[in-house]
Amino acid sequence: MASADPTRQPLGNLFTFILFHPMSDYKQNSKIKMNLPELLKQIRAFRDERDWAQFHNPKDMAAALAIEVAELQEIFLWKTGEEIAQTAEKKRSEIEDEVADVAVYLLEFADNQGIDIEAAILAKMEKNAVKYPVQKSKGSSTKYTDL
Repeated sequence: MASADPTRQPLGNLFTFILFHPMSDYKQNSKIKMNLPELLKQIRAFRDERDWAQFHNPKDMAAALAIEVAELQEIFLWKTGEEIAQTAEKKRSEIEDEVADVAVYLLEFADNQGIDIEAAILAKMEKNAVKYPVQKSKGSSTKYTDL
């Protein structure tokens, strides 16, 4: 891993989430900002209150994640280029729900597997920077193996 950039903030400080908090100790539909550790705490509490950890093995969590991504993808299925922007605006609430489902499953999967998601993201970004150097990949959708 490359040396840390002293001007880069830790990802945890950048990972601020706005969510509509369902717990009764908050005003219904009030916006609450949460950092990643707080969000993981809420996800674990939701799961554990329902005794669902017993079902959250890696295979089923990966399948659930793929299904939620497919539900997000389905919103845009068969849309033309012109229809995509309209659909994104018209179905904003549905898209937000699906994005939240994907994020929750991904975060819980990583948490259950002992993966530090912040470190994993930063490490992967560094690998991607090597695979896709700006001078070769800027403005191009070409896969790194073909650059």
